[in-house]
Amino acid sequence: MSYEWWIGARYAGLSRTGRGGRRGDRFVSFVAASSMAGIALGVAALIVVLSVMNGFQTQVRDRMLSVLPHIELYWPGVPHQQVLDHWQALAREAEADPAVRGAAPFVAAQAMLARGQSFSGVQVRGIDPATEPRVSALRDQLESGTLDSLAPGAYRVIIGSQIAQSLGLRVGDTVLLLAPQGSISPAGFSPRMRQFTVSGVFASGYYEYDATLAFINVEDAARVFRDSGTSGVRLRIADMQQAPVVARQLLAVLPPGVSAADWTQNNRTWFAAVQTEKRMMFLILTLIVAVAAFNLLSSLVMAVKDKQSDIAILRTLGATPAEIARIFLVQGTLIGVVGTAAGVLLGALVAYHIDVIVPWIEHLIGVQFLPQQIYFISELPSNPQLGDMTVIGLTSLALSLLATLYPSWRASRLQPAQVLRHD
Repeated sequence: MSYEWWIGARYAGLSRTGRGGRRGDRFVSFVAASSMAGIALGVAALIVVLSVMNGFQTQVRDRMLSVLPHIELYWPGVPHQQVLDHWQALAREAEADPAVRGAAPFVAAQAMLARGQSFSGVQVRGIDPATEPRVSALRDQLESGTLDSLAPGAYRVIIGSQIAQSLGLRVGDTVLLLAPQGSISPAGFSPRMRQFTVSGVFASGYYEYDATLAFINVEDAARVFRDSGTSGVRLRIADMQQAPVVARQLLAVLPPGVSAADWTQNNRTWFAAVQTEKRMMFLILTLIVAVAAFNLLSSLVMAVKDKQSDIAILRTLGATPAEIARIFLVQGTLIGVVGTAAGVLLGALVAYHIDVIVPWIEHLIGVQFLPQQIYFISELPSNPQLGDMTVIGLTSLALSLLATLYPSWRASRLQPAQVLRHD
């Protein structure tokens, strides 16, 4: 080991020789240890927060996709009944792709539900009860009623739990569905209306869908929304993350005129907002690591000030300015590496066991952080990702290295004659 590494490790408090001896050595080691702790805490906090944000994003995404399909294939401008007459052929072509796991027909449109003096705008999805379980988990999310109740011609509807609460509906109640199309008469515009019977209530756990989605039979939807909305085939694939790639592959082999939209396109605004929030949170929490890096810089400046006599003696023994600079570069780098490694280990430990740590804290202080009636989840989700940890660790190391440059340069510029004359 070169003497620069040995002295740098001693000043960083990582050498046994540096743990005893003079009071100045102990003070420098204490300041170095505080710098390591600051970096470790900053890195750990950043990893835990981003892991929790990833967990929330995963929870919401999975709940959204439990109701929505991964990919939708549709024919713009083609009558719904014509689409429903030929959807099996399109489904067979799509299922020839090994990534596709299931297919089902759909009709999508917007409408208004009315009961008494209460109204609620909804997104209506016409589905086939027999094939719908292939592409969604709607059957498992029903609080009351059954999916098979959506028989063609029965004009029944399954609504979200928030719609049922806002309109005061229960299974067996009737509700008026108003389609955007209608007829114009001397008395004015008359919307197309149809009475439906509530046959089920579902709860996906995602408020927006529970408050805006309603499901009816696909044949009933084709009759009610014959002049509006879209219709086609909904697909579920093996890996939801590959939905954009699979959609492009299907478009290359499907007949002309067929369009495709994957779940990332249909929810582009939400996911863009989440990604922006995550980036901003990363930048904000990186300031914690930056503060620790400034603490490292100040500790190195103090170490240079405290070790002026040692530096002067080394210079008189033949040490070059570059070698002196390397001593403090080694000290700062070791502090940054050890602090970052400790922070990554601590952050990963908390992030991977947050489902145990948070309930213990809640039990200890008697406060529930996530009331289920408000957040629809009772446990704090966490999804640590190796990519995030890598970026955080490299960022911490880069800031630590930058913090060592100025003190090292200052140490290399010290003149032995001037230092020894004052001593």
